[in-house]
Amino acid sequence: MPRKPRLYALNIPCHIVQRGNNRSACFFAPSDFALYINALSEALDKHQVKLHAFVLMTNHVHLLMTPCDSQAISKVMQDVGRTYVRIINGIYRRTGTLWEGRHKASPICSEEYLLVCQRYIELNPVRAKMVEHPGE
Repeated sequence: MPRKPRLYALNIPCHIVQRGNNRSACFFAPSDFALYINALSEALDKHQVKLHAFVLMTNHVHLLMTPCDSQAISKVMQDVGRTYVRIINGIYRRTGTLWEGRHKASPICSEEYLLVCQRYIELNPVRAKMVEHPGE
């Protein structure tokens, strides 16, 4: 039986988290990050979703997005997931899922929290000691 679609409030930003299956890696080489960004960019344009901040960690992704349609974020995540997983499974000769279930979504209901969330996303690789500065 199919899952019920998630509906998002129009023009309300959402913090999206998508984890690798069993918290394992979903990016295996530097070029994989570019593949994900390309798939994301195409899906954002196609579904008219605004991206405010993002970070790609080795085993998960954080996205801060605002939809213009109640199903746009779900469609973006579905398109990105299908495209990226198909490419990665082909490159690395793997099969099966890459992601751990559905993405997590938290609506951002105030400008103050929007800034807190954006800061959290941008500082995530610094806290994980992957980089020294958020711009890297």
